[in-house]
Amino acid sequence: MSSERIRVLVAEDDSVLRRTLTELIRLEPDLLVVSEVANGLQAVSEAVVVRPDVILMDIEMPRLNGIEATRQIREKLPHAQVVILTKFGDDENVFSAIKAGALGYILKDSRLDEIVGVVRSAYQGEGSLSPALVTRVMSEFTRLSQSAIHNRKLFAELSRREVEVLECLAAGMKNAAIADKLFLSEKTVKSHVGSILKKLHVNDRAEAAMLAKESGITANQSD
Repeated sequence: MSSERIRVLVAEDDSVLRRTLTELIRLEPDLLVVSEVANGLQAVSEAVVVRPDVILMDIEMPRLNGIEATRQIREKLPHAQVVILTKFGDDENVFSAIKAGALGYILKDSRLDEIVGVVRSAYQGEGSLSPALVTRVMSEFTRLSQSAIHNRKLFAELSRREVEVLECLAAGMKNAAIADKLFLSEKTVKSHVGSILKKLHVNDRAEAAMLAKESGITANQSD
């Protein structure tokens, strides 16, 4: 670790917790609190100004939540790492924060040594997860992986032409537009759509389109 102190921005709308975290972090000789803010918009704007190494980011904040703030900060400051402050049971938001680019995740009621440990790990580019969240997060990733495998098996049952039609459905195209794009009759497109719904075990074209988007299937609009 460099002899320079790790620059930390604290983003937390609870004033008591924010001040407590700030004061305790300032006691650490290798950490430096460069700013503290109370909402997501301030977190983004202040990060651009003070350029912290690590941001301690509450997920639920007014004006702009921590997930979107994380996404914007990571776009503007790729070097800055984000450690999410969360509460037990807030699994869904934690997964969204992972997708937004957060590197560390710690429960708000964790011990100070655990919090600063995650900050130091994030500064080194190492992801950390609060022990209390590990089992829950791994369970969700397992569920998502199993879902992805299931979806791949379903898509494997589609013909090449059906995949092309599904791509168009994912793009929100109507039957007439699909027919023009693929040089088919609308009757044939309707037949393909029916077959797709049956093979994917979905009720309508909207569900099929959603499943396709979730699996990364999109149409080439330049054709």
